[in-house]
Amino acid sequence: MSSASQLPSSNELAIERTWLAHERTLMAWVRTATSMISFGFTIYKFFQFEAEKAESARRGLFSPRDFALFMVGIGLVSLLVATISHRREVRSLRKTLHGKSSLAEVLAWIVSAFGSVVFVSTLLRN
Repeated sequence: MSSASQLPSSNELAIERTWLAHERTLMAWVRTATSMISFGFTIYKFFQFEAEKAESARRGLFSPRDFALFMVGIGLVSLLVATISHRREVRSLRKTLHGKSSLAEVLAWIVSAFGSVVFVSTLLRN
């Protein structure tokens, strides 16, 4: 056996690069969505804490709760759309990936579950 026969073909390497590019793209969306969810919830908690200290809270166009729901909602929707897009794009590569599973997709679903809990808890609070 020669060492050249053990090396992957250029087609296999191209498929691997494409797979990794899709994984990196989904991870970028996960990071963005996590930031939006965290930022929205942090703003909500900060202004909730400030409102407890002050007698009257000034109300503008959006309340801190509305802003939090908006930010968390955008994060969740963007992550859902990115995950669906990732799954659709990778579907054609699945047969050549030899059973590889997407860790980025698993992480996306975990972050989505966390974001959903944050969204519901913020929605149910006054």
